[in-house]
Amino acid sequence: MQTLKEKLYDKILAWRPRIKKLLEEYGDVRVDCVTIEKLIGGMRDLQCLVTDISYLDPKAGIRYRGYTLPELFKVLPRPKGAEMPYVEGILYLLLTGDLPTENDVADVLDEMKKRHIVPRYVHDVIDAFPSGSHPMVIFSTAILTLHRESFFAKKYDAGINKLDYWDPTYEDAMNLLAKLPEIASYIYAKVYQGGRKVVSDPNLDVGANFARMMGIDKPYDDVSRMHFILHSDHESGNVSAHTGHLVASTLSDLYLSISAMINGLAGPLHGLANQEVLRWLHEIMDKMGGAIPTEDEMKQFVWDTLNNGQVIPGFGHAVLRVTDPRYMIQREFALKHMADDPIFKYVDMLFRIVPPVLREQGKAKNPWPNVDAHSGVIQWHYGVREYDFYTVLFGIGRAIGICANIVWDRALGYPLERPKSITTDMLEAIAKKASHKKST
Repeated sequence: MQTLKEKLYDKILAWRPRIKKLLEEYGDVRVDCVTIEKLIGGMRDLQCLVTDISYLDPKAGIRYRGYTLPELFKVLPRPKGAEMPYVEGILYLLLTGDLPTENDVADVLDEMKKRHIVPRYVHDVIDAFPSGSHPMVIFSTAILTLHRESFFAKKYDAGINKLDYWDPTYEDAMNLLAKLPEIASYIYAKVYQGGRKVVSDPNLDVGANFARMMGIDKPYDDVSRMHFILHSDHESGNVSAHTGHLVASTLSDLYLSISAMINGLAGPLHGLANQEVLRWLHEIMDKMGGAIPTEDEMKQFVWDTLNNGQVIPGFGHAVLRVTDPRYMIQREFALKHMADDPIFKYVDMLFRIVPPVLREQGKAKNPWPNVDAHSGVIQWHYGVREYDFYTVLFGIGRAIGICANIVWDRALGYPLERPKSITTDMLEAIAKKASHKKST
């Protein structure tokens, strides 16, 4: 049986000629056009990045290597007695494009076991942070501290063929991904539990071991598997993914790149959305005195929120035109395990009420709930009630896809990203010229 790395290398050798042919024979073919709206509007929907790891299908949700999430949650191998698949299986899929067998997952589990130990100096750095420090700042710094372990940095300094850049990058990726859950749980213990830490068990899979280190009983192991898989990638253009790509394009190693990715994820317009949803839900509950409202009362509250110029957190999406499949997978889990949870009852009611209201209002292109409308609620139910930590959980999952992307960026020799900028004067001149052409 081929190991993950051997399988990946075969895939790389087969893929390189495809990129070479596209550049040499079709390099001048246009893919998209740039409008002033796209330039000023954050390049939204501008097709200018390449990734084969995932694609956001407006009608099917995120596809990992072509597979929808409902498909993957049915066919990926899972631990004995578990509801959710191995996180190690999604890593194998994102790297190779192939569905893993039980033996393939066992190989990845063995790799994680060999690489999971976090150096003592990383714990020392975490311990040195003053109380009250934001967990994302600590998380980013801890990852950055691991730079001294980088295989890629050492190989690059010694001299390495460009075609082999992917190899030490792969080693860095596997080493980092094996350590992230333990780093995150150690941060949780330091910041919120007075340093009370549960020792890891490397014989467990990622989801089960993370639940153990967090000190939370079943089915939190399945919650962790579900959470990390659902958040593991989302195309290349979101801020965290693009930041990881951009920094890595300078040939910075994985630790520098993923630390930067975490910094992008920490922004309130990106990774903080799930905690904003939960905060809003608690505000509703406070206004309702903790009682479950009638559907008419909830509908009125939604309208009042919209009429005050506010949005409904967790609803709508820039690309999706259906209910986010990531939301539905979480909803199915919640209906089975926490249907009587008061906060979930609010979520359930909003699921039925908000889309018709948003359609009636007529402003939302997508009135359906997204992943953030549910993820924080599940964490809260199982005792993780510190909002600021939710983005760390997000970061563990998202690192999987971004590491896979960076390995492939190096394998295919993608260059330094260096787009060209122009001035407002230039834009106005272009606009004036276009206006003149229309008038004549």
